[in-house]
Amino acid sequence: MHPFPARATARGLPCVVRRLPVTTSRSYAEFFVPEDDVVLSARSRAADLGCAPVGSGAAAALHFIAAAIAARAVVEIGTGAGVSGLALLAGMAPDGVLTSIDLEAEHQRAAKQAFTEIGVASTRTRLINGRALDVLPRLTDGAYDLVLIDGARTEYPQYVTEALRLLRVGGIVLVNGALAGDKVPDPGQRDADTVAVREAGKQIRDDENLLPLLLPLGDGVLAAIKKS
Repeated sequence: MHPFPARATARGLPCVVRRLPVTTSRSYAEFFVPEDDVVLSARSRAADLGCAPVGSGAAAALHFIAAAIAARAVVEIGTGAGVSGLALLAGMAPDGVLTSIDLEAEHQRAAKQAFTEIGVASTRTRLINGRALDVLPRLTDGAYDLVLIDGARTEYPQYVTEALRLLRVGGIVLVNGALAGDKVPDPGQRDADTVAVREAGKQIRDDENLLPLLLPLGDGVLAAIKKS
């Protein structure tokens, strides 16, 4: 069932698949779940703004995981143009609230447009304009079911620390871009973004209080459950 059935039915719009070449198992998996017109419009706005949204496969994973845990309270670090927010909201409980943080007000306006187009109630989103490391300390410890990290790559290790504080036991942290353009596996790649993403991955992998899983979707989605 479409997560926003009234809106989808009123528009009479079926899901559509982007017509991109699918020549490998990885690309087949990446585009296996179709995206509707609202998501495609959000992707177009992201391109116009010069921000890179989560890939199709990663968006499907966000939707799936949010639905699997019936997430009611979610934090998103990096609003982008709303592509990841649409995926999370589609999977969350009907009364769930998405708190999305981004430094770029223009990006958040684009996301708000996407949320309005899909029929999301304004009470279900809280868009906070500001630097994530300034905003996150103000959020309540242990109050969130899921935290998505998709902000400034150089700040990923600090985001992970904040995310683990915010999550309840059984909550999930998701790190988008965990492979950093396939540079993370190559120890010779030492640029600031790659080093920080690699450090965040090790931080999660080596924490005995976390159960991690690295999914090769898009640019890599690292997921981990907070065990206690």
